Amino acid sequence: MRALVTGGSGALGQAICKALALAGHEVWVHANRSLEQAEVTAQSIVAAGGLAHAIAFDVTDPDATQAALEGLLESAPVQILVNNAGIHDDAPMPGMTREQWRRVIDVSLNGFFNVTQPLLMPMIRTRWGRIINMASVAGVMGNRGQVNYAAAKAGLIGATKSLSLELASRGITVNAVAPGVIESPMAGQAFPPERIKQIVPAQRAGQPEEVAAMVAYLVSDAGAYVTGQVLSINGGMS
Repeated sequence: MRALVTGGSGALGQAICKALALAGHEVWVHANRSLEQAEVTAQSIVAAGGLAHAIAFDVTDPDATQAALEGLLESAPVQILVNNAGIHDDAPMPGMTREQWRRVIDVSLNGFFNVTQPLLMPMIRTRWGRIINMASVAGVMGNRGQVNYAAAKAGLIGATKSLSLELASRGITVNAVAPGVIESPMAGQAFPPERIKQIVPAQRAGQPEEVAAMVAYLVSDAGAYVTGQVLSINGGMS
C-alpha cells in the first residue's frame, strides 16, 4: 500500500515512516521546510530495503497541497494517511497573539482538511483505507499555556469521530492517536526529567517507536475493526 506521512521529517514522523516501511508499505515522507531531513529519512528506509520517497509542500496552502497530491495520485491512490504535521506555539491565553492562535490551528486542523479531503474519493473507490490523525494528550485533558494547541487537537478528535462514521461502510478506518510526553529534542526542553516524574505515572517519556508501533497496528489488517477511536499512549496520564 502507498502511505503518506505528513510531518514525516520530525522525530515522531520518522519513526512512523520507518514502521510503515518495515510493514511493507511504500512511504512518502512529507516535510514543509525540512525537505533535506525528509530525504535523509527516505534514504535510510531505502538503504534498509524499503520503499520511500520525500515530498515537500505546505499543508496550510490548499492550492499547493492540492497540486502536490494530484501529482502523487497520478499513478495510484494513497490508501494510508497519517496526519502528523503539527506545531505548537505556547503562551497563556491572556498573552497569546492572534498569530499564535491562527498558525497552530492552521497547521493541525486546516492542514488535516487540505491533505485528507483530496485523497478520499480515490481511497473510497478502492474500498480500503487507513487514516490516522495524530492528536495529543493536550487535546484530551487540556494543558496550561496550550489553549491553541489543545483546541486544534481536540478539533482533530471530533473530525476523526465524524469522518469514521462517513467511511466505515467503505472499508476505511479513521482513528486518532493521542501521545503524551514523547522523547524528542523539543520535549526535552519543555519537560525536564523531574517534571516528567511529577506528571507521568510511568515515570518516563515515551519513545517515538512506541507510538509508531501503535500506528502500524492501526493500519494493519489486524486493526480493521478499530475505527472512530482515540487511542492514548501516555504512560498512565489521565
